[in-house]
Formats: sequence, C-alpha cells, structure tokens
Amino acid sequence: MTSDHTGQAAANEGRSRLHREARREQILATATGAFAQLGGFAPTSLDDVARAAGITRMILYRHFDSKADLYQAVLERAANQLYSAATGDDGIGEHSIPGMLRWAAGDPDAFRLLFHHAARETEHRDEIDELRANMVAALEQQANLATAGQVWASWGANLAVTVVIEGIMAWLDAGQPDPDQATERIMLAVDGVFEAIGHSP
Repeated sequence: MTSDHTGQAAANEGRSRLHREARREQILATATGAFAQLGGFAPTSLDDVARAAGITRMILYRHFDSKADLYQAVLERAANQLYSAATGDDGIGEHSIPGMLRWAAGDPDAFRLLFHHAARETEHRDEIDELRANMVAALEQQANLATAGQVWASWGANLAVTVVIEGIMAWLDAGQPDPDQATERIMLAVDGVFEAIGHSP
C-alpha cells in the first residue's frame, strides 16, 4: 500500500471514530431526556430511547450492550458534567453553586435524573450516594472552619448539600425564575447552615 493510501485509510478511520463518538454523545443526550421524562430506568425501554434518537435498536446496540449499560453511561456523563460545573479549575468555592445552577438550567433532565429518579432507584442508588458523599466531603472541609465540632461539621455539610440540591430542583420546577436571584438565595440558605453550625449556645 502506498503512503497516499495509508494516509487516506488513517483519515477515513479518524472520521469514522469521530462520527462514532458524535453518535454516541447524541444517543446519551437523547437517552438522558427519555429516562428523565419517562420516570427513570424501569419505565423507559430501549425502544423509547431509539425512537427519541431517531435510530433503530440495532444502531443502539452498536454503542451499548444493554439498557443497564446505557443507563450507567448516562449517569456517568451527567455526574461528570455536574462535577465540572461545580469545581471548575479551583475546586469547590463560591463559583460552585452558580456553576451547578447554570448546568442544571442547561440540562434539567440530567439534574432531575441524578437527584430525583436515580437517587430513588435501588439498583442505582449507590452511585448517586457516592456522588452526594463526594459533595458532602468537599463542603465538610469548609464546615470544619465554621465549627470546632466534627459532628456538627458533618451535619452542616450534609444539610448544605441537601439545601443546594433541593433548592436547584425547586427552582427548576418553578420554571427557572431569575437565575441571578436564585443563585443568591441558595447561597444565602447555605450561609445560614454554616452560621447555624458556628452558633454557640
């Protein structure tokens, strides 16, 4: 084979790989919406996902071995996007809540899938519990600065994570009114938690 043919083959392989990756991403994005809108893992079939994506089940099986495999990939994609939105380049900080809220506004189905549907599914609860535990651990470092008691620091970090998740969920359900005010109000609620754990009786 000549160098020209070799180069053409490599170019074709590269385009094929990019096409496959783009198709996989399109399937994951569509599946996120299907799973969230139809009620989670159990009520949603592969036919539902294929229909929403405008493809056949055969094409779906070229990318994912089973519905469970697809759902796992959907949850991992959402969790990774949430992590990126909350951490940025500086870890957890004042940018975290605005980042999470912007991500949730851009992909409300992914947010609801993680914290409403998957969080209630026995077979997937462990993954969401781990995601939540990582969020709590990150906030616990800040909570330790607000109180001398480890128990109260842990309590405060858990409560703060709940406030953030439920605050964003309620904001989505309300139709996403005034994102700037929503961010400020959620941050004020979290500040209230940190003030509570630092309060001396």
